[in-house]
Amino acid sequence: MPEQRFDQNQSLLQQQTIAPQMQQSLQLLQTPTLELRHLVQQELNANPTLEDETHDVSLEDATTPDEDEEFDKELAELSQLDEEWREYMAQSRVSSPKRDDADERYQFMMDSIIDPITLQEHLLNQLSFSPVNGKLKETAEMLIGNIDENGFLQVDIEELCLDMGIPIDLLEDARGMIQSFDPVGVGAEDLRDCLLIQLERLGKHHSLEYQIVDHHLDDLAKKRYPQIAKKLSVQPEDITRAASLISTLDPRPGSRFSAGNNTYVVADVAVEKIGGEWVVSINNEQIPRLRISKAYKEMLATDDGKTARSYIRDKIKSGKFLIKCIHQRQQTISGIAEQIVLRQTEFFNHGPSKLKPMNMAQIAEAIDVHETTVSRAVAGKYISTPHGVFEMKYFFTTGYQNEDGQSMSNTSVKQTLASIIEGEDSKKPLSDQALVKKMEEKGIKIARRTVAKYREELNILPSHMRRSY
Repeated sequence: MPEQRFDQNQSLLQQQTIAPQMQQSLQLLQTPTLELRHLVQQELNANPTLEDETHDVSLEDATTPDEDEEFDKELAELSQLDEEWREYMAQSRVSSPKRDDADERYQFMMDSIIDPITLQEHLLNQLSFSPVNGKLKETAEMLIGNIDENGFLQVDIEELCLDMGIPIDLLEDARGMIQSFDPVGVGAEDLRDCLLIQLERLGKHHSLEYQIVDHHLDDLAKKRYPQIAKKLSVQPEDITRAASLISTLDPRPGSRFSAGNNTYVVADVAVEKIGGEWVVSINNEQIPRLRISKAYKEMLATDDGKTARSYIRDKIKSGKFLIKCIHQRQQTISGIAEQIVLRQTEFFNHGPSKLKPMNMAQIAEAIDVHETTVSRAVAGKYISTPHGVFEMKYFFTTGYQNEDGQSMSNTSVKQTLASIIEGEDSKKPLSDQALVKKMEEKGIKIARRTVAKYREELNILPSHMRRSY
């Protein structure tokens, strides 16, 4: 019998796990205000020991029989936390007073947000009011189902005729009817067809614009105006004027119905100038003011106290931690906003052109948190300023030093570049190398490839495509 060997190998694996409470804390920190309100409302529904602070409930009046020392200690800590929470909310209301109609305004805002209508629903609605029925209506419905989010028909009607046996005349009639619907240009097979439909609706079927789109769309895209002018026996200036009108047409007529165009943003922080100083106020209006309820008293009275006490203890701990997390979330966001205002005062005074380089490590050190905490806290959060509403992460940007030794953010550099291009001679646009020299004249040393990169990010065409005739 062969000898058997039993080898025992031991390995050590290091694995990082996050406790459920820590996961909840991180989730609340990352969650935008409107979503946070929804999460808090869910917790209010699930935890009987929590209720909105608007109810007149005093924790100090609550007494329960036969409580052990540990539970007494928890209640004492909870009472102190409740007092701190009420004091914090009272202070926040002083700095940002809640108007009497705040709840009504919020409800009106929420009631005003409707589910966006899709492009297909919009087209089918128009079809239902069209004086057609039978096969033509069925065919039109089928074609509408094959229109993409940009408004283009994704099937070839000749292939449909062969594959499904639908008469070509019926398919063309259905397509023609859809192309008469709003938005203008919907139901086109490609960009050329889409633009031609829009020109026809403008009464320009025999115009220079129509000829350019119909026969010279590629040259138009590359701004080869002299070549187009030569082929059509007109002056380059005529092509420039025609191109200007063509640029007003919509190349994606269905895009305004896409879900991405229906985003509602609520600012988490507002920055206003009060008494000559910039003041930060955190948005607390949208978050229910939580506190611990008396409900645990009634639940404890239904038993000898042991079973109910265990249940109540768990729920109170859960509620206590939620209140602490929300408190900490608001303080963290407020602290970050105050540091942004402190370091970006020139932005708030003069606008985006004065934005300075700033990174998350600087803010993290200033408010004594980890850099990843700052990253999570600013994710999806917005700050309202006199210059508009910006994502908080907008203020974190790299930059350069000009010849005077002053720091400039890359956002400011981009704005400088854009202003130079805006002021150029449109008949002799500046090349990227010429832009480098212009930037140097303003004290900003920047490489040509960086100019090209920033120009593309600003959606500015290269010089040969910016030339006008």
